[in-house]
Amino acid sequence: MQRAVSSSSFSFDPTYAALALTTLLWSSNFIIGRAIRDDVSPSSLNFLRWAMALVILVPFTLRDLRTHRAALVRNWKLIALLGVSGIAAFQTLTYFALTLTTALNTILLLSLAPLVIVVLSWIALGERVTRTQAVGLVASLAGAVILILHGDVATLADLRFNAGDLWMLLAVLIWAVYSVLLRRRPADVPPLALHTTSVAAGTLAMLPSFGWQAMHGSGFPLTLKAWLGIAFVAVFSSALAHGLWVRGVATIGANRASVFIHLMPLFGGALAIAFLGEQLAVYHAVGAAIVLGGVVLTNRK
Repeated sequence: MQRAVSSSSFSFDPTYAALALTTLLWSSNFIIGRAIRDDVSPSSLNFLRWAMALVILVPFTLRDLRTHRAALVRNWKLIALLGVSGIAAFQTLTYFALTLTTALNTILLLSLAPLVIVVLSWIALGERVTRTQAVGLVASLAGAVILILHGDVATLADLRFNAGDLWMLLAVLIWAVYSVLLRRRPADVPPLALHTTSVAAGTLAMLPSFGWQAMHGSGFPLTLKAWLGIAFVAVFSSALAHGLWVRGVATIGANRASVFIHLMPLFGGALAIAFLGEQLAVYHAVGAAIVLGGVVLTNRK
């Protein structure tokens, strides 16, 4: 007689790995956006990024686009809202904020996104979080703050907030709206088909601004470094990462997916240690353990 195997309250799902990869790629996007801020305007950077991503996405989703074109046309309002919010507005505001404030401030403010998503999900969709998930969400936020502040609370006294931080707060609110809207995806529309059409909608919305800048000689990057940065962001932080995010939200919901954003400071620290020669410190281990523990708690079934 075989012994029954009890099911775990947290079972591995490839979605978790995909969302972790998403935040890793997004972490690099903030660094690149800050690095090339003097070589290309925020709106042009975002337009070129998504125009390139669209060229990459269409061949992979063309069959789904044709098969589900009637459903896509029927849901054009949702697609337009997704394009304007998550594709056009959020990242343009983020890049604009990075011209006025530090990457540290923007990532710190982005850490508020999971909390905002939870509130909006409750207001718009009636989704609630369990006590365990709430503890996990707060814990992951605490771990993210430890990593961002390098384990020194006194760093808060040195932070200076400016107009760029206000723009980033607006971007966080728009991102939360985008993530909640993803939950309204019709069952007969595949996630990647919805993503591709929303990218098309967002790119189209940005076209007039880019066209005006191009006519006045400020639409295109000035350096090879900027072009390489945009290309990397287009392939990995846009086409791949956003596609994984859309699929992840469709699979486990906006609330549970949002907590993975708190992995971004962890990945940022890991990249700095690996490529910039920074030393592993106690706060890295403490912050990472708290973030990972919070992610696990939030995604307990």
